[in-house]
Amino acid sequence: MQTIKVNIVTPDGPVYDSEVSMVIAVTATGEMGILPGHIPTVAPLGIGAVRLKKDNSTELAAVSGGFLEVRPDKVTILAQSAELATDIDLARAQESAKRAEALLQAHKDEVDFKRAELALKRAMNRINVYEGNI
Repeated sequence: MQTIKVNIVTPDGPVYDSEVSMVIAVTATGEMGILPGHIPTVAPLGIGAVRLKKDNSTELAAVSGGFLEVRPDKVTILAQSAELATDIDLARAQESAKRAEALLQAHKDEVDFKRAELALKRAMNRINVYEGNI
């Protein structure tokens, strides 16, 4: 089976580096599936899960923004933040979601509302990736 090298990198350093058979990522325009030999592409990433298919298993990573660069033999994900499902602190993610929900209910002004909305999306993404609900 052909594989493609995948690197997930954040400002804090590398998060993932391995060979996989398929990558599925959430871009600004929808989900994108990448197989070995894919045409070169650059796409902005949204808040979502990156699925890394390897043999008969799938690894998950929670990604929040950044860019995806595809070359025929390599995929590089430059993310603002990224965590593998196994590294997510569920209690911290749940606490973040609660704080964001409280801010949304307070609904002070438009800027705070947008920030809270994005914080809630990021927290829910981390929770869903941890639980495998994607």
